[in-house]
Amino acid sequence: MKFAGLTLAYWAVLATALLPFLCGYLAKWGRLGKPRREGGYDNHNPRAWLARQTDWRARANAAQANSFEALPLFIGAVIIAHQLGAPQVRLDLLAFVFVVLRLIYIMMYVADLALARSMTWALALLVNIAILFV
Repeated sequence: MKFAGLTLAYWAVLATALLPFLCGYLAKWGRLGKPRREGGYDNHNPRAWLARQTDWRARANAAQANSFEALPLFIGAVIIAHQLGAPQVRLDLLAFVFVVLRLIYIMMYVADLALARSMTWALALLVNIAILFV
């Protein structure tokens, strides 16, 4: 299935590539536009500011880092599957499931549901490996 010349799997790559930015924005939620002296987001030193966050903000930042870490394998798997002529419907479905699992993973991470988060992470990894073998 193609939209604007890209398969659904390639659109899933784009969606997955945007997830870390969603997590970063979530970590800064409610602090953007607030003065630094009042705990607002520090755009002059963003990494140090994020490192000082606690609770759900810290977990959103950790989800951001993990989302960046998950990208290379997913991008590579989708490209390899396309190059090897994987059945497009199966590839699209698996790529879509991967994106959904990564969204659930982020929600579980931010909500501090560690076991559910780890199980979702493992499922997403298995789906990613399945993409390689589709």
